[in-house]
Amino acid sequence: METTTQPPQRTSQRIAFLGLGSMGLPMARRLLDAGHPLTVWNRTAAKADALVADGAVRAATPAEAVRGADVVVTMLADPAAALAVADELIPALRPGTHWIDTSTVGPDAVAALAARLPAGVTLVDAPVMGSVDRAAAGELLILAGGDTSPVAGVLDRLGTVTPCGDPGTGAALKLVLINAVIGGVAVVAEALALAGSLGLPRELALRALGEGPLAGAVGRATATGSHFPVALAAKDVALATAVAELPVLEAVHASLTADPALLGEDLAAMTRRRPAAARS
Repeated sequence: METTTQPPQRTSQRIAFLGLGSMGLPMARRLLDAGHPLTVWNRTAAKADALVADGAVRAATPAEAVRGADVVVTMLADPAAALAVADELIPALRPGTHWIDTSTVGPDAVAALAARLPAGVTLVDAPVMGSVDRAAAGELLILAGGDTSPVAGVLDRLGTVTPCGDPGTGAALKLVLINAVIGGVAVVAEALALAGSLGLPRELALRALGEGPLAGAVGRATATGSHFPVALAAKDVALATAVAELPVLEAVHASLTADPALLGEDLAAMTRRRPAAARS
């Protein structure tokens, strides 16, 4: 008996998704494929072309995107971008709208956004752990601050939610976790540089490191399906060092920003540097 594929069933929540970068695009795709009526906005409008071809509505401005939405999802690069987009979208939010900010901007930016909310609008800070491959598969780790119950169906489509507490706690935990990852990759990069200076084969060093407590960091340092630009990693480290004295991470930040040619590359590029120069 021949079977036919049914189109996704429409859901009742109308979603506006703002920010279609390497992470935002696959996240928005999952929501569209789930049947949500989806309006999208991105500063570079062409990034929405594939979504629009499959039924999403392209908005010309952030305000146009969120007008009439039940749920707003933002995935923006940094605090400056988040606050700039907020300037445009907040006046258009209607009472009853639920805003999910999945950007990595730190708790101070989340507090600034929350302080500007109109009456009747809620904000959940829900930054994510995982790269583009996990975003496409709906396997992100979502670190949520605030009440997620009104948007549980949306978040479930994107990954697994870890409740963190009050608003801002998701953003805070994200800084803890992502800086541990970045620091781990930096340590692996330094260990490989040392191995090269000692004349050891790179693959031998990687294999041995991967069999010890740095296995997770080695896995991320050698990942091929991820895209977390060095520039964004440096931004995340800067957010952390702005709130605490963290001399190791300050050194990591200096390493991340030392070579401008690497800023657009995935974090794993840190391990492809030449061996460290020998001390005289």
